Amino acid sequence: MRLENSVALVTGASRGIGASVGRMLAGYGAAVGVNYFSNRDAAEAVVADIAATGGRAIAVQGDSRDPDAMTAAAREVESALGPIDILVINAAMAFPTRPFLDIGWADFEAKVTGEVASAFHVCKAVAPGMAARRHGSIIAISSTLSRQPAPGYSAHTTAKSGLDGFVKSLALELGPHGVRANIVAPGITDTDATAHIPGDVKAAMAEHIPLRRRGTPDDIARVVAFLASDASGYLTGAYLPANGGNLML
Repeated sequence: MRLENSVALVTGASRGIGASVGRMLAGYGAAVGVNYFSNRDAAEAVVADIAATGGRAIAVQGDSRDPDAMTAAAREVESALGPIDILVINAAMAFPTRPFLDIGWADFEAKVTGEVASAFHVCKAVAPGMAARRHGSIIAISSTLSRQPAPGYSAHTTAKSGLDGFVKSLALELGPHGVRANIVAPGITDTDATAHIPGDVKAAMAEHIPLRRRGTPDDIARVVAFLASDASGYLTGAYLPANGGNLML
């Protein structure tokens, strides 16, 4: 899984899974564009971590829902580091955890359209170059909730299901151009997004996972690194549930 001479752009990479992905890809030799929306200090900390281990990285600001911002971010990465070979779609929209009977259309729409727009715009900025060079790997961070819904997560489930379908369409259409597109679907993972869940609830969740533990951001990042590398060169359109066996397909 060596990634020397590769360049990656990771959206939403200032914290959590995105930050771990950026560090992991750099650890395997890739230069990394660390995209962030508002927390520049956190993004620069990821860049500093990568530089401290001898890697190359830059922080690039941009709202992934904004097509102009994503085009500018991609051009900035390419100017500083080189053509983008690896795109990790990780930026996710916040959403209310609320039963369907209580959620309003505005909140539901913001989650669903924001999630899909985020993936669409960054792919529009990066995929044409990959296709022209006939080489590239696109990896989207989804959720096992796209296949296994839970109460209160109708907006999240719908958004991630849409993301899954979009990535499979990319795999079909970009495959003839030498570009692969795959999905990583984490289960319960210890990040800021799950910090609100009480510890005893998390412990109970772990008891139902075959591997008997919750995931870590590095667990997810290792799967992403595999999909980014030539080790997965004949894999496209795949949905990989990285959840300790809690969802088996």
